[in-house]
Amino acid sequence: MLHRHTCREYFQGIYALTSFEHSQGRSNLEVVREILAAGVKIIQYREKEASKRHKYQECLEIRHLTRRAGALFIVNDDVDIALAVQADGVHVGQDDLPVEVVRRLVGPDMIIGLSTHSPQQARSAVECGADYIGVGPIFATSTKKDVCAPVGLEYLKYVVEHINIPFVAIGGIKEHNIARVVQTGACCIAMVTEIVGAPDIQKKIAALKAAMERARSQ
Repeated sequence: MLHRHTCREYFQGIYALTSFEHSQGRSNLEVVREILAAGVKIIQYREKEASKRHKYQECLEIRHLTRRAGALFIVNDDVDIALAVQADGVHVGQDDLPVEVVRRLVGPDMIIGLSTHSPQQARSAVECGADYIGVGPIFATSTKKDVCAPVGLEYLKYVVEHINIPFVAIGGIKEHNIARVVQTGACCIAMVTEIVGAPDIQKKIAALKAAMERARSQ
């Protein structure tokens, strides 16, 4: 497991999340293999509907894959599964266990990420000891059922200028609008359907990386 104090360098480029529902019939393991083969260095396992046993088994496999690839492995919500498979981190939302409680459960080394939707939540995340924050949803998204309204690029701009822990822009980000997110200052961008729903995942990731590179150089 990677120590949380050495993880900052990973928060560059693409942060990929699983979603079996949007993976065109492919298993999460098939999708993760393709994502890792394309050089992505952060994978988050996010499955809301599956049973605990199923999630545990998939996470165990993905932990092996990410370890071999030298990638960070983050588990969404399920602190117990993150601990059981020795994930590098756990990601929680505003309605989940508070970060301070998660820290007591996982110990001093595991990375804790927190979803945020406003400047106040971002400042609070820093105060309570989150290692990184999710910033979004930047644009409208239908991937999550209970998602809040888009926060837009203004909130991202606030985080770029005022928050000193790593952050990940997320929500409705696609190849056609990724340049706007990069030009606002995001170094790390999370995507779900744009990646897992692509017919050729490695080709899509290469196109996304190229779009990010072009945006940085403009």
